[in-house]
Amino acid sequence: MPGPDLHYRHTLPVRIMHWVNVIALTILLMSGLQIFNAHPALYWGKSSYTGAGPIVQMTAQQKANGDYIGVTRVFGREFDTTGLLGLSKDAEGKWSARGFPWWSTIPDNQWLSMGRAWHLFFAWVLVINGLAYILYGIGSRHLARDLAPDRRDWRAIGQSIADHLRFRHPVGEAAKRYNVLQKLAYLIVIFGLVPLTILMGLAMSPWMNSVWPGWIDVFGGRQSARTIHFIAAWLLVAFVAIHVFEVIVTGLWNNLRSMLTGRYRVPAEERHD
Repeated sequence: MPGPDLHYRHTLPVRIMHWVNVIALTILLMSGLQIFNAHPALYWGKSSYTGAGPIVQMTAQQKANGDYIGVTRVFGREFDTTGLLGLSKDAEGKWSARGFPWWSTIPDNQWLSMGRAWHLFFAWVLVINGLAYILYGIGSRHLARDLAPDRRDWRAIGQSIADHLRFRHPVGEAAKRYNVLQKLAYLIVIFGLVPLTILMGLAMSPWMNSVWPGWIDVFGGRQSARTIHFIAAWLLVAFVAIHVFEVIVTGLWNNLRSMLTGRYRVPAEERHD
């Protein structure tokens, strides 16, 4: 059986921009949860003062015996989420009424203005890094060569889904390129989820409505934009979770090495004589 092949998979600019994204998205999520904790509820419409209740709310609720529990309401249905959402222990081990727990936010204590400062700074980091990635991807043909599905990819989409469900991983030449599900996932994130999240973040800023009056109403209003922003952010979290899972099951060190050094070790296909 022939030995493994060391393949140059990721160029230096792609690797740098990948790790910038890791840092930026992590801090954006944690600072975003800090901002959310200032008012841990989501609404639909132009305002939260319409009289309609929130579609999602995290709160601390007192029981008949005087004890408090954390409650998360989703479309009017209540769930006991004590210890995680609504009511959780702070860094000193004391119970605290807050949406998300201290270890998931930046800063860890309730500090809205600082959370906004972190969030806005790293939002710009994400935007600039994203634009740099797109420009590099076009100039180097990385987008066209590595991410744009071709006819062969579309024909293989059913097989790719089956292979993922059965944890069958490509070897040989097939392992040197992205499969169609990877390509579609990356394209949806790059040109869909990330721009939508950024756009809905801008929609929450009053000055943006003065630049183009009424455009926020296309999305249902400022509170709707906040809800869409929240949902899109968690869809990004879901993408990252699946991405990390795939990195682990397909070879943690090999994948990490490829994103650190660019080199990916490709197992040779078995030959049956």
